[in-house]
Amino acid sequence: MRTLIVSIFVTMDGVMEAPGGEPSHPFTGWVEPHFSSELYEEKQQEALDVESLLVGRVTYESLREGWSPGEGIFADKMNSMRKDVVTSTPGDLTWNAVAVDGDVVAGVQALKRGDGGPMLVIGSRTLVHTLLMNGLVDELRLMVFPVILGSGSRWYPQSREKFHMALANTRRFPNDVVLLTYVPSSAPGGQSDS
Repeated sequence: MRTLIVSIFVTMDGVMEAPGGEPSHPFTGWVEPHFSSELYEEKQQEALDVESLLVGRVTYESLREGWSPGEGIFADKMNSMRKDVVTSTPGDLTWNAVAVDGDVVAGVQALKRGDGGPMLVIGSRTLVHTLLMNGLVDELRLMVFPVILGSGSRWYPQSREKFHMALANTRRFPNDVVLLTYVPSSAPGGQSDS
């Protein structure tokens, strides 16, 4: 069974929208003032450690535009690895991309049952919500930036469900960014929510 890792940039109030300059938010690019060589190295190693990406269509297009012309170890990995893309318009996929056919949940379950190494989900808010709601996330990495935006699309789904996670690791970077790594857990005390 392949491991599915979700790794996202978030603000202290849970916003994941427009971290890198996307025009959808008035405070777009909120990652940049806090980014550092240590964060770059962390993200590069994360990419080197996985076999493929699983992303939504909007994230796929953003990544393709940003990474295709790049050079170096990080860019080479991003450009060469397989990308499984959740999209309703698969006809024009390039950049080592394959569409996730049919039902998203069934498609991701099939990918997880397949052979290979870990899959990484970055960005892809709608996809992340679907994965969380259906118990498909094996590891959740929240890179929390020391900023509060007060508005914007959040990484967690609007739901009446409760999700229990166990803290597996923490790492604090010199610029006050914190990487929190969680894995799914049963309810505290071993009790079920049902």
